[in-house]
Amino acid sequence: MGFAIGSGSKTMIRRLLLAFFPLVVLIAIPIFLRPHQVREPVSGKDSLIIISPHAEPIKYEFEHAFRKYYREEFGREIALDWRSPGGTSDIVRYINDRFESAFRQYWESNPENGGWSETIAGAFSNQRLDRSPPDAKPEAVKARKMFLSSDVGIGIDLFFGGGAYDHAKHADKGYAVDAGIRELHPEWFTDEIIPREFSGEILYDERGRYYGVCLASFGICYNVDRIKAMRDSSPPVAWHDLGEPRFFQQIAVADPTKSGSINKCFEMIIQESMAEAVEKDRLNGKNTGWTDGLNLIKRIAANSRYVTDSAGKVPQDVAKGDTVAGMCIDFYGRAEAEWTNRQSGVERVAYISPRNGTSVSPDPIQLLRGSQNPQAARAFIEFVLSKEGQKLWNFRLETPGGPLKYALRRTPIRKDMYVPEYQRFMSDKDYDPYRASEGFQYHADWTAPYFNLIRIMIKCVALDPQPELKAAWDEIIKAGGPGAVPQAMSEFNKLPFDYTGAAKNAALLSPNRDWTMLDVISLKREWTEQSRRNYLRATRLAEDGK
Repeated sequence: MGFAIGSGSKTMIRRLLLAFFPLVVLIAIPIFLRPHQVREPVSGKDSLIIISPHAEPIKYEFEHAFRKYYREEFGREIALDWRSPGGTSDIVRYINDRFESAFRQYWESNPENGGWSETIAGAFSNQRLDRSPPDAKPEAVKARKMFLSSDVGIGIDLFFGGGAYDHAKHADKGYAVDAGIRELHPEWFTDEIIPREFSGEILYDERGRYYGVCLASFGICYNVDRIKAMRDSSPPVAWHDLGEPRFFQQIAVADPTKSGSINKCFEMIIQESMAEAVEKDRLNGKNTGWTDGLNLIKRIAANSRYVTDSAGKVPQDVAKGDTVAGMCIDFYGRAEAEWTNRQSGVERVAYISPRNGTSVSPDPIQLLRGSQNPQAARAFIEFVLSKEGQKLWNFRLETPGGPLKYALRRTPIRKDMYVPEYQRFMSDKDYDPYRASEGFQYHADWTAPYFNLIRIMIKCVALDPQPELKAAWDEIIKAGGPGAVPQAMSEFNKLPFDYTGAAKNAALLSPNRDWTMLDVISLKREWTEQSRRNYLRATRLAEDGK
């Protein structure tokens, strides 16, 4: 038996709903915004929490393969919980913040330690204090020693991917610990399988705090049809080609402050320029090459159609023809070329690594301090470095031991994978990164200490003042090119400092007791405004034909 609701009752119900709606919203907001909870291991199942900038295909393939391996090896199920708060730079900030918060809680749990302070916050992850320098405060040395002897964790087991620079920094800070893989498999870490160093790059930490698991090089992807349509239809084959006037408004560029891999690509440009300059002038070559490399990057940025936060977007837009060319990581370039060319039936996208213009860099994995399941984390690293794990990086679909759904198109780090037995199953069966990079020597002491400085410099002198940069370059091109207006080009090429000032300025990017974060921000703003004024002067000089 039903009943009818009168119009008065309906009005009353609507009023009640409207009255209680704000209360419902207030109750719901904390529920929707509460942080993702760490999964607790359940009976018969282990869990592993991995933070990673890797794309979903890599996560998918390694999760499925590792779960099978773990089941067979340990007779247990394991759940993988992937955390991806953003790109590598976002992950690094997240890890830094979490460790500071975790150690603060640990420090304050004992009243005898005293209160938390800026000194303690800056000391616990400061590698310099490992030597107990005489000028260090006792409480700072105490905080550092306490952190390194602790099991302070952040609820995450592994950091997977992101480039060697940030993994090495984490190792120095104490965020990463020895995973013990070298002790388990000393036979892997030889010159014949995984060398400690190759072409100047460090492939794994000698103390076991990070291990390279695959290799990456850098190059140029370009749209074949767009190149053919240009007046000068020669394809770009070297870094300096991307800075030519013919590519004005035609290059795709990614922001190095958002992507560690793209910053590594820019570092390769500077390394190549420095190597060429040193060969001509051993005395002043490093200074000249540093200047030449940064100014080439400025011309490439001036040629850009846009600047993206995503390194993977560059080859996609090249494939669509939205841009003519761009810089990218090798596996992004090769994968996009394979996909696009197979779909179209003709070659529309090409990828090339500049000869003698790139090293092969490791993409590592590391065990984080305070891991909740170190046994499973160690097993994951062991699997990724085993031959079975290495097959996933470059084997084709439907090959023995290959990926299930996605061809990853990355290059294994193990040299013993580049033999006919395995190469016949690889997507890039004719490519051996160890042979391809033999002509390039990475000089870590030239630029590695300034990796962060490089990305900040590019942001300040090329990306933030980009409207003025592009306007100046446009006027220089209209005037006949760099050779036709030397005064304008001289202004265009000015930098806030040269290589001799790199160490000093790199130090100024880190706040300390006498140099605050506000000072750091003001310094970066000064670099940007100085560059903007230079470009405005260059524009006026080019307009005057000077």
